[in-house]
Amino acid sequence: MAPRRVAVTGLGVICALGNDVSSFWNALAAGRPGIARIESVDLTALRFQNGAEVRNYDPAQHFQPSQADLLDRFAQFALVASRQAVRDSGIEFTPELRQHTAVVTGSSVGGQSTQDAQFWEVYGRKSPRVHPLTIPRIMPNAGASHISMEFGITGPAFTVSTACASSNHAIGQAFWMVRSGAAELAIAGGSETPFSFGFLKAWEAMRVVAPDTCRPFSRDRRGLILGEGAGIVVLEPLERAQARGAPVHAEIVGFGMSADAGHITSPSSDGPARAMLGALQDGGLAAEAVGYINAHGTGTPNNDPTETRAIRQVFGAHSDKLAVSSTKSMHGHALGAASALEAAATVLALRNAMLPPTANFTTPDPECDLDVMPNQARPAEVEYALSNAFAFGGLNAVLAFRRA
Repeated sequence: MAPRRVAVTGLGVICALGNDVSSFWNALAAGRPGIARIESVDLTALRFQNGAEVRNYDPAQHFQPSQADLLDRFAQFALVASRQAVRDSGIEFTPELRQHTAVVTGSSVGGQSTQDAQFWEVYGRKSPRVHPLTIPRIMPNAGASHISMEFGITGPAFTVSTACASSNHAIGQAFWMVRSGAAELAIAGGSETPFSFGFLKAWEAMRVVAPDTCRPFSRDRRGLILGEGAGIVVLEPLERAQARGAPVHAEIVGFGMSADAGHITSPSSDGPARAMLGALQDGGLAAEAVGYINAHGTGTPNNDPTETRAIRQVFGAHSDKLAVSSTKSMHGHALGAASALEAAATVLALRNAMLPPTANFTTPDPECDLDVMPNQARPAEVEYALSNAFAFGGLNAVLAFRRA
């Protein structure tokens, strides 16, 4: 069977920029960051104070108490975003379709809130027991499992955990399954909630978190800002989507991945370059066809110039014609969910002919000499775009999208 074209027909988002797709997009288009003082954790023993938390979220608005008790915050977000995406797609599940639908999610650390609370019970309060649902709440595949149960999906369901590239790996695998015919539909993306005290102390020890805000590609950047949330897409064959009159937000046309095989935390430019080239080759795209890149763009001293070099390595002279931005400057670095939020941002940018900016930008850096669209969104009808994700461990995943 010839490879099928794959459409993005559903989007769901919850993050610091808003609890639905519309709020998310409005904030992106306005260049309005969701970074503020962390509210969910006692900050007195932390060196950094700011994060990109989901605000105004009440689990009781989404779950019955008995269901909420089964779900860590990260799995709640996965379900909230998947409900949005499925509703947006207008899909009607039949018994046969449920058997041929895939669920693929990404999460770097799973149920951190539960783990932190229950470890405190054991080590801090010397309790002889923990909550009996601790393991089902912590496991990183809880999001995928609960999505499959929510919609009665009995096809393949699994979770990818590749640090900050988790969701791009998940979406890419789902794309390949739909394109090849291994699945008729896929619900894919990722979720993460890293705001627990122990986990924040671990990030503090890394000394890569900014004390104020995230300024990707800016000369005075001081590090990343942690974020949380979930992004989910619904993927299906383009012909099927058109036949049922579904909304087609964009096409996903290519996926590339690579490993640096180098340092566990310090990135190289060769690995990311190979992943971008892989996405172009998988989609049959010339480098000159790409007009926008949603960059990994963490705002750390090492990442941004490394990514700049990788882009120039792949695109050569065309690099000067590329629009590049990091939306982490607004929704923060949501670890395993980051690339799901960025995939959604890229799809919306293509659909709305508006490229989101790199917020919080102050001073150009000669080592980051790309058109990073500082602080202001840009109207532009772009045909093809890439969304980059480069993870600790040297694991890289890149998605290529086409305007519908």
